[in-house]
Amino acid sequence: MTTAPARSEHSAQRTMRAFLSAARLLSEQLGQELRRESDVSQIHYEVLAWLADAPGHQLPMSELARRTGVSTSRLSHLVDRLEQQERVERHTDPGDRRVHLARLTPSGERALEDAAPWHAACARTRLLDHLTDDELRQLHDISEQLRQRLTTPRGPDREAM
Repeated sequence: MTTAPARSEHSAQRTMRAFLSAARLLSEQLGQELRRESDVSQIHYEVLAWLADAPGHQLPMSELARRTGVSTSRLSHLVDRLEQQERVERHTDPGDRRVHLARLTPSGERALEDAAPWHAACARTRLLDHLTDDELRQLHDISEQLRQRLTTPRGPDREAM
């Protein structure tokens, strides 16, 4: 287990509050603008985008839940809604019948293509245009490191939070 660097508790708490507030505001604003302009919610956009980037436009439901950072139960409800909209379809993996896959449909691809310009424009005006290339790389690295840490199951040697 790695040891956290020495820092003041006050500084750490201020940083955490600022990060959580900024992330929440960004997510809310992206979601509001995306829904207003394209009728796609932020979380549905993320699901569609992960599927679009996956080989064969499909992923196991458990992997999709891990990538989006939601519980498998919540993801199941999200995919139910996307199935009703004919943007995603679910099927079992022919190689392992225990694995359920979510696959992007042509309608889902169109919805993603329609929403992508709005999502990109909002992300640029709210965040990306205000960062240098170096800051953007740092943000990516920190975010990816955090996402990996938070989606990796805790083992017996990891402390509970």
